Amino acid sequence: MPELPEVETVRRGLLKYFPNKKITDIKIIYPKIIVGDPQEFVDSILGSKVSQIDRRGKFLLIRLSNDLTIVSHLRMEGRYSVETAGTQPHKHTEVIFDLEDGDRVFYDDTRKFGRMQLVDSGQETNEVKSIGTMGPEPTEKDLTSDYFYDRLQHSKKEIKAWLLDQNNVAGIGNIYADEVLWLSKINPLRPANSLTKEESDFLRKNIIEELAFAIKNGGSTVHSFVDASGHSGHMQDKLHAYGRAGETCERDGSTLVKIRVAQRGTTYCPTCQK
Repeated sequence: MPELPEVETVRRGLLKYFPNKKITDIKIIYPKIIVGDPQEFVDSILGSKVSQIDRRGKFLLIRLSNDLTIVSHLRMEGRYSVETAGTQPHKHTEVIFDLEDGDRVFYDDTRKFGRMQLVDSGQETNEVKSIGTMGPEPTEKDLTSDYFYDRLQHSKKEIKAWLLDQNNVAGIGNIYADEVLWLSKINPLRPANSLTKEESDFLRKNIIEELAFAIKNGGSTVHSFVDASGHSGHMQDKLHAYGRAGETCERDGSTLVKIRVAQRGTTYCPTCQK
């Protein structure tokens, strides 16, 4: 599943093509992608322009000139691509936005798990439950030290599972949970409330810095992720733990092992993440 750095990379890519161009046609090839009435979705959007594209956690918020917002979640395999006039749909293209200059924005989804929902702009927290309950963005300003430590102290969840819970911190998925725990020398099975204040602050620092670093590197192309221009990310070449089970730990030379935590494959070093 694309995580915060990958979704942010998609957002920045779409900003180069989408904004201030009138949407002249919309084709819904797989109607279940749309939450609500697909025809109402089309009728409400036609003739509007994309004025801005924001992001909240793993959600894209495509702002329209008529004060509506398309809330888009890529789920497992969703991706956007910008194509030239006349480009035919791909094998897994599910939604097509035609723009006034001839460009076409395709939404492709191999597994068809992604969703788009049309809401009044500014009402995302009220109309999309998972946005309304979402934790702060992993930035220095939003994810404060006091909030982070206090939230940890009120949970007995394994720390890996705690990080995956979007109600605690927005945007962290399986890849970056493994990475920040490795960077922080914290075992993924430790209860969240067992972390000291010093460990909490170090983990918070690594979350903020690692996700920013991943955005800078265009996200991780581990399975099928590419940006809106069709380019792969570079972060997968810089991962320390995720996907490296059986390889040598860069820090101490031990063998990285893979277990399951919260029903997710989890890679860590049993020596330095005791």
